[in-house]
Amino acid sequence: MAHDHKVLDALDAAKTQWYHFTAVVIAGMGFFTDAYDLFSISLVTKLLGRIYYFNPNSKTPGSLPPNVSAAVNGVAFCGTLAGQLFFGWLGDKMGRKKVYSMTLMLMVVCCLASGLSFGSTPKGVMATLCFFRFWLGFGIGGDYPLSATIMSEYANKRTRGAFIAAVFSMQGFGNLTGGIVAIVVSAAFKARFDAPAYSDDPAGSTVPQADYAWRIVLMFGAIPALLTYYWRMKMPETARYTALVAKNAKQATSDMARVLNVELAEEQQKAKAEKALERRREEYGLFSRQFAKRHGLHLLGTTVCWFTLDIAFYSQNLFQKDIYAAVNWLPRADTMNALEEMFKISRAQTLVALCGTIPGYWFTVFFIDIIGRFAIQLGGFFFMTAFMLGLAIPYHHWTTPGHHVGFVVMYAFTFFFANFGPNSTTFVVPAEIFPARLRSTCHGISSAAGKSGAIVGSFGFLYAAQSTDPTKTDAGYPPGIGVRNSLFMLAGCNVIGFLFTFLVPESKGKSLEELSGENKDEEAAAPGQSNQQTVPTDFSE
Repeated sequence: MAHDHKVLDALDAAKTQWYHFTAVVIAGMGFFTDAYDLFSISLVTKLLGRIYYFNPNSKTPGSLPPNVSAAVNGVAFCGTLAGQLFFGWLGDKMGRKKVYSMTLMLMVVCCLASGLSFGSTPKGVMATLCFFRFWLGFGIGGDYPLSATIMSEYANKRTRGAFIAAVFSMQGFGNLTGGIVAIVVSAAFKARFDAPAYSDDPAGSTVPQADYAWRIVLMFGAIPALLTYYWRMKMPETARYTALVAKNAKQATSDMARVLNVELAEEQQKAKAEKALERRREEYGLFSRQFAKRHGLHLLGTTVCWFTLDIAFYSQNLFQKDIYAAVNWLPRADTMNALEEMFKISRAQTLVALCGTIPGYWFTVFFIDIIGRFAIQLGGFFFMTAFMLGLAIPYHHWTTPGHHVGFVVMYAFTFFFANFGPNSTTFVVPAEIFPARLRSTCHGISSAAGKSGAIVGSFGFLYAAQSTDPTKTDAGYPPGIGVRNSLFMLAGCNVIGFLFTFLVPESKGKSLEELSGENKDEEAAAPGQSNQQTVPTDFSE
């Protein structure tokens, strides 16, 4: 590096140490909680329908009306999108650490509150649930840019990709834990309060105590978040933020010496003239022509790739009910009581998390610093396209009896390559390629684009995938374009993601300053003085 930035050089060259792993756990527990909270609602929606929308004259158990179902499932996504933009921006303004503990407290409070409800009417319960899940999502949204940025700024350049991917992979364990907690709760309630199947006794099939089951599952999410709060408070601010944004290299040096075992020489004091020069150094903002020239295409690449990936990724819940029924994991709803149905749904989703979700994430952790982000993302989009077309073209063949196993295998591979592919890399790359003072903001923008894709994937396609025949649609839904045409559209989204991957640079093995061009800024700021440090020691703006 042209400028002698000892703190940052030391960080890049630091050996992988115990503190790196501690940081993965502290940042990762946020993601663990995020996944638990976002995922656990799908385990209890059927139960909510049975409890609050029971119709004594219906042959089928009560279910949430489409607009209520969309609100309960989607309001957290809307909150997450808002939180990603707001906390991403705030993380660059106030520092990663300060904002990090705010998001966690918000998650803890809203997790507990979403299990409580005002009133006992369906409207009152659902309105309370939606209100607190919006704010829960808002807190979760802040975790995306902050966890990614903190991990990228702590890591050395050799293993940075694996560490950021490891933080993200905690989502898989959050999903798994959500399923396990729901299995344990539903099994315990079922053993204590047994009830007949719906077809035998519609009113008696849902015991009054079932109302506690869903609340316990949702409130449990506060525990992992609370456990990491103390450790998050003790984490120092990242040295890159302190040195490059807060302009306090002395503080950055002492922070790093506290947690990482690296030798840092005491930084030399600088002349006043150089301080003045530093002050005058032009720092371009997000909406400047300079940013557009240097990073405009990068930001376009990271946002479009994340947007298209999440459309495909979050549309998976369209097929789950068909798949579970096809492989006999889920019997017909009227043959079970309410708690039994919750148990069977939780068991099915836990198997999916165990077999499909977690292995893909860990493949990325092991290979990202060997084969690079670009190859993993490109390969992931390619295989997702191939497997979705493999499901769509012979769709009639897969839905005939006897061929269901093939359908499930193809489906599982699609999501393996999403996780060992763009689902992981779209999270890693925006934390590496932008300048320190805009890193959290740009990651927030990219991840918010992803969440808008998730909203399209989970709700747009919920309507789109309905049968073209009005007599075969789900209760309350208008006819759509059918599952087969929806699969073709999803494959098209993956193709767009594949093409936009070419806008994003490979970041494997490079330092963050090299990727963002910040070292060039330093050289430009101090021509002829490239061997001296250009960030003043105890000068802070």
